[in-house]
Amino acid sequence: MNKIISLISILFVVFFSGCNELTGTKILRLGHGLNTSHSVHKGMVHFGEKLEELSKGRFKVQIYPSQQLGTERQCVELLQIGSLDMTKVSAGVLENFAPSIRVFGIPYMFRDKAHCFNVLDGPIGKELLSGTEQYWLKGLGYYDSGSRSFYTIDKALENPNDLDGLKIRVMESQTAIDMVKSLGGSPTPISYGELYTALQQGVVDGAENNPPSFYLSRHYEVCKYYVLDEHTTIPDVVLMSTHMWNSLNDQEQEWIQNAIDLSVTEQRRLWLESERESLEAVKEAGVQVSYPNKILFSEKSKSVLEEYQKDPELKIFIDKIKNTQ
Repeated sequence: MNKIISLISILFVVFFSGCNELTGTKILRLGHGLNTSHSVHKGMVHFGEKLEELSKGRFKVQIYPSQQLGTERQCVELLQIGSLDMTKVSAGVLENFAPSIRVFGIPYMFRDKAHCFNVLDGPIGKELLSGTEQYWLKGLGYYDSGSRSFYTIDKALENPNDLDGLKIRVMESQTAIDMVKSLGGSPTPISYGELYTALQQGVVDGAENNPPSFYLSRHYEVCKYYVLDEHTTIPDVVLMSTHMWNSLNDQEQEWIQNAIDLSVTEQRRLWLESERESLEAVKEAGVQVSYPNKILFSEKSKSVLEEYQKDPELKIFIDKIKNTQ
């Protein structure tokens, strides 16, 4: 049924995409998987407002949240064939299309938040964004997605050994699968939109995500233990189809990039607020939030880094990130 609804939504968007020519206004269709309370959605609304302002009404952005047009992976595929203009995708999913993006999914790749932003906003981040163009995807910027940590239904994780044998939901990401395996867990890829039911029915014993997503998804209603091991810091990436990007003139591209840059600043500000509020909310809801010794998790998962460094191209990015201040 969900697939049928998604197909109908996609056909609706594609069919009506040409109607904007009657008004002289270009409509950019943007689909993503999060709900309207999320800072990512609010950042995209800010993008639309700024783009309309900068272009003096020549552009408008229509946003389709909550997987109305499909999963993150499906939205990326729609971009590749030009049936959707823009999307937001986790770098964990994007690595399936642009292999170099895998570097973001390596456990404990960043020393702290400042190090992460210095990488994303510097030459390395720009190089990785530009590398997506060969896959018909124009990388425009990075939204903050915080750090991912484990949450479980009925077992507190005091150290990585407590993950042994647990079925943990992960994104459709090989690095996420390898990370959970390295810690002794059993990785189970499940769509974000299907995870609540999977947790309720015991299909998985837990999952891993950032505090706002844990809270806004209401997964805390099922999972009462949240261990802030912060094993990965995986950004969200804002993408445009190269079919659309290449059809724009220089001025139009500049408007879009400037509007994205402004939305990145706003989304990151909103993210900090949301992260703090989400942790307070889940604690009030009875979730036991713990702060483990991250070194134990880092040591046990270092086999992922060792394996990925064998890839010559990936090793170049790993070394560049390590050498970034």
